[in-house]
Amino acid sequence: MNAPMSHSATIRLADLSDAGEVTRIEGFVADAGGSVFHRPLWLCAIERGTGNRAHGLLIERGGVIAGWLPLSAVSSPIFGKALVSSGFGVGGGVLAGRQDDAVRLCRAAEELAGRMSVGTVELRGADAADDWEVIEGRHSNFAADLAADDEAQLLAIPRKARAEVRKGLDNDLQVSVGWGEDDRRAHFAAYSESVRNLGTPVFPRSLFDAVLDLFGEDADILTVRHGDTPVASVLSLYHRGTVMPFWGGGPFAARSLRANERMYYALMCHARRRGCTRFDFGRSKTGSGPFSFKKNWGFEPEPLVYRSWSGGGVAARNIDPTDEGHSAKIELWKKLPLPIANMIGPWIARGLG
Repeated sequence: MNAPMSHSATIRLADLSDAGEVTRIEGFVADAGGSVFHRPLWLCAIERGTGNRAHGLLIERGGVIAGWLPLSAVSSPIFGKALVSSGFGVGGGVLAGRQDDAVRLCRAAEELAGRMSVGTVELRGADAADDWEVIEGRHSNFAADLAADDEAQLLAIPRKARAEVRKGLDNDLQVSVGWGEDDRRAHFAAYSESVRNLGTPVFPRSLFDAVLDLFGEDADILTVRHGDTPVASVLSLYHRGTVMPFWGGGPFAARSLRANERMYYALMCHARRRGCTRFDFGRSKTGSGPFSFKKNWGFEPEPLVYRSWSGGGVAARNIDPTDEGHSAKIELWKKLPLPIANMIGPWIARGLG
């Protein structure tokens, strides 16, 4: 794909195997204020960790990037195929300074989907062609500035949630931050049990390893232990002065120990010490338990708007774990022994994207 456009612009597929091309796009994303999920590095980590191929569409004028649409080609025998911007993220979509360029990138994505026999394009962003479906009211994001010091951060948490954090601080818990094999093993143990308990297949550990390996200092793991046992752990991303706890959780023991509360407060303090000024609590389904948890911590919901396109009468795929059609499967998954869930879960989760 290398079609001439009006206003001396060209649109083409990016070559993400070319280190120089990736560096140019990374620079454009930074200059345009894009999210971590716009970064080509994210697409490459997804490809390495899950096998879902990384793609991207560029608009250039005079050899200068004017727009970028990151895409992961997600394929599942259960959920079908889709081009997703961005795969396994909660953000992404078109990044362009001009609306006409955004529309051109959407049309190019439609064409690419047709050539790849993919029926759906999903954008985790609001900008798209007018005839693309608008998806709103399903999710909200939660973010707020970090406080000036540890005590101020604690006092910024509303009273009831703060009391739970204090209980976690009073318990015999140890906190560590790192990237090594012990950190990765502890994170997968805590996170995989957490999502099994929620009835959700766990992502492959290779995905977490790929993000940590490629992002370097822009990602880490914070783990809370009770003795030698990890009771809460979170893999966080760092982008433009913001920390984003992205994959986190713990086993049932975390509840009585208030380990999750200890974990998030510790992450806030850790992130500030490493220079962050903002805490992005991430996306939650409207009306869900995590939605209420984040509100109780004093974060205000910011409704998210996504866009999608389906061609040839193809119905958009449904990967919403709270959908009634998945309820029986979720209840069954919760009862699986953890070793079995961890054996077959990654095979399913690779296709969720």
